[in-house]
Amino acid sequence: MNPDHTMTIRASGSCLCGAVRYRVHGSMRPVVSCHCDMCRKTSGHYCAATAARNEDFELLEDSGLKWYRSSATARRGFCQECGSSLFWAADGSDQISIMAGTLDQPTGLHTAVHIHVEAKSDYHELPVGIKAIEGVDHRVEVPDEI
Repeated sequence: MNPDHTMTIRASGSCLCGAVRYRVHGSMRPVVSCHCDMCRKTSGHYCAATAARNEDFELLEDSGLKWYRSSATARRGFCQECGSSLFWAADGSDQISIMAGTLDQPTGLHTAVHIHVEAKSDYHELPVGIKAIEGVDHRVEVPDEI
């Protein structure tokens, strides 16, 4: 986590019960909404996530944090107390995805794209005006500046 606690806090967030709390000191990626089977199963709908560089991410409280290896190449962080889905981390990546709904308001973010729309739930209609694509690598990069 980031040892320089004097940096400006860009965002903060937590799980529902507060057993996991975090903050971000740097840029965050616009929100990517993923409709893949794993994201649907872990969230109950689809995952809307931003991301930050690992060096800009700081855990303030992790007593409830549990990691689940959801594939051969990634793991998901959730609160073992309240069940909140919090994070997605690809092995070897320099960034961590953060479930956008766990951020404190206001976020200042916008949804940029819906991915894996071929796997979306049949009851869900995609919003008009937002880019929607089939497939795509989950590892969309965090921009240098927003």
